[in-house]
Amino acid sequence: MMHDFWFLMGMGTVVAFLLFALTWLLSLRLNNFSFVDVTWSYALAVMAPLYAWLGGGFTERKIIAVTMGVLWSARLGTYLLIRVKGHHPHEDVRYAVLREKWKDGLAKNFFFFFQAQALLIVLLAVPLLLACLNSAPELNLIEMAGAIVWLIGLSGEALSDAQMKKFKADPASKGKVCQIGLWRYSRHPNYFFESVVWWGFWLFACGSPWGWVTVYAPALILYFLLRVTGIPLTEECAVKSKGDAYREYQRTTSAFVPWPPKS
Repeated sequence: MMHDFWFLMGMGTVVAFLLFALTWLLSLRLNNFSFVDVTWSYALAVMAPLYAWLGGGFTERKIIAVTMGVLWSARLGTYLLIRVKGHHPHEDVRYAVLREKWKDGLAKNFFFFFQAQALLIVLLAVPLLLACLNSAPELNLIEMAGAIVWLIGLSGEALSDAQMKKFKADPASKGKVCQIGLWRYSRHPNYFFESVVWWGFWLFACGSPWGWVTVYAPALILYFLLRVTGIPLTEECAVKSKGDAYREYQRTTSAFVPWPPKS
């Protein structure tokens, strides 16, 4: 199994690096580095079927693993593609900041940044890789639980995004803070349910040998959401654009885990 693991890991790494290199070239041509987010999301829809095709695991398990990977990937990737295209040629604020920081070696620095994203998705895909190598002839309870947790996360994230999209589409919402649906109970329900998705991936992997080791995958996602490019940057921009209205929202509403708002 270890030989097959490293072979598939190598294949996935090559595919990911090529995908992100092509995205880097496209981003340079379009002068918009936000497209890296789209590729990052879609990459799992390429790698999961590759692992299932080349892996020698139990067919039903591979089908579930591919379904989980592709559905998450296709939903988020398409959502981000529509958003990036809608804002083009304007970039996400994160890349505008990096563009200013790296202006002396822009192309080179962004190339290495894109390849770092490729490496990250390779590491995050390991739970599905292990499942695709598991030849045990039936699913176990922890795999079923993982699939259920994943489904809850995917559904919650899709609902959160749909509610925010509906809010932004209403002209009367301009300048206001979204507090409809799940956004009444969490300032970032989309991030919360994204984390739930990755805990589902991990639980599913725990049904395979060494699957528990991939606990780093949901932990990394949680760290990025809570401390790096998720909540901190989003909240900073929201306070700048909405001022006291958002500060009041911060005072009354949970930052992450959905919870009844304070009075």
